[in-house]
Amino acid sequence: MVKVFSVEQIRAADAYTIQHEPINSWALMERAASKLFDWIQAYSNQEREIVLFCGSGNNGGDGLALARMLHEAGFKVQVYILELGKLSKDCKQNLEKLPLAYEILDATNFEFELPTQALIIDAIFGTGLNRKVSGFSAQVIQSINQTNAEVIAVDMPSGLFAENNEENDSRSIIQAKYTLSFQFPKLAFLLPENSAFVGSWQLLDIGLHPTYIQETESNHFYITQVDAVSMLKHRNRFSHKGTFGHAVILAGSKGKVGAALLASKACLRSGVGLLSIQSPAIAYPILQSQVPEAMVLADNHEDYIAELKPEIFKHTIAIGPGIGMDEQTQLLLKRIIQETNQPLVLDADALNILAENRTWLSFLPQGTIITPHPGEFKRLVGDWQSDFERLQKQVDFAQKFGIYVVLKGRHSSIACPNGEVYFNSTGNPGMATGGSGDALTGIIVSFLAQNYAPKEATILGVYVHGLAGDIAAEKWGEISMLPSDLIESLADAFKHLNA
Repeated sequence: MVKVFSVEQIRAADAYTIQHEPINSWALMERAASKLFDWIQAYSNQEREIVLFCGSGNNGGDGLALARMLHEAGFKVQVYILELGKLSKDCKQNLEKLPLAYEILDATNFEFELPTQALIIDAIFGTGLNRKVSGFSAQVIQSINQTNAEVIAVDMPSGLFAENNEENDSRSIIQAKYTLSFQFPKLAFLLPENSAFVGSWQLLDIGLHPTYIQETESNHFYITQVDAVSMLKHRNRFSHKGTFGHAVILAGSKGKVGAALLASKACLRSGVGLLSIQSPAIAYPILQSQVPEAMVLADNHEDYIAELKPEIFKHTIAIGPGIGMDEQTQLLLKRIIQETNQPLVLDADALNILAENRTWLSFLPQGTIITPHPGEFKRLVGDWQSDFERLQKQVDFAQKFGIYVVLKGRHSSIACPNGEVYFNSTGNPGMATGGSGDALTGIIVSFLAQNYAPKEATILGVYVHGLAGDIAAEKWGEISMLPSDLIESLADAFKHLNA
């Protein structure tokens, strides 16, 4: 897992590296600037003029070192330096080494002109910013944004706080197309409300000391392919269908049988040994013909599920996709919650039922996994004013009830009962369509039935779901892809992880 560190921990990582590598702070800045240079050299051509805006701190020092490297490599470079106070030691040293002229912007002169099609490098403020930008520097940022020029931010978009931006002023934050972040993602990158500022972000490994990274604790993590590969179990050649568990999915109601189909097909494609589907009687012929690999438990009600079948408690249960809100269905969910001590997977209407019967939450089996989208989560916990507040509500909810809370979306977040949060790295906007969540339910319950621990089933399920979505988007495109395309792409996703 890639750890998501706080600003204080990032500073400490720099200091630890300087002390233990050993390396001086200026040389570490040179290393960072060289990584920036390599990325920009691969991205841009020398015919395009590059304009750098540099502050007076170490972020500005990174920008000045980058300006020197670009100039020496033959790029057309223009530099503006914002007079924000005393230069940091390393920023001053890089200014002294700058082999080209520069212009000063200050409170009395902060206007600038850009060449046509210029590429802007934002190196004004870094991660150390702890108050919203004001004065002439805010004017500079607003002017940059109004040019609609392409902006690449160094480490952080200037004006953005690394974590909580509830009290920030969005008008005075750089709107970057790319953010080149040193070593670690920042928490702000992973919250939807900041996407307009961060753009696409890339991690640049600047060689901070591995001992510090390994030994320093964090509650926030970013899931990578390496993590998914390490979690995925390899199959013994003498395995049989009983080895890989038996899942039961309770899904569907009149008009929503498709949810049962999607969840079931995703479950089977994710390696479960046996699958039973409990759906209303109306769905029986559809499920028997469309999912012949599954066993269908027809409910004694025609249009919705309400019958408690005791045999389901022998297996791993998911409930929710398309089940509707009938009163008898609600009572069935209540009985399942009360009569099992094994973790459940709850999604969709199961969560809407819980939102109307919140006292039932206290009876959820420990390790239960819920997978709400933002609207469903809002019905469970109430409104929030920012994504940072929403994240805290998610963590509090997971800790209070001892469950795993998957909030679906870009960088889907997984809050764990111990307070940890895992952010996903796969997925794309093509998955933002009805049915994708049903597929996720099927994938997670499949892993849970295969005896993955709830934490691993959730993290791996979310990652694989997004990876299959990415593969589907490559084949069909984000606009045209369907949840069924995602399910079909699960085979390629698993082959990719097993390669």
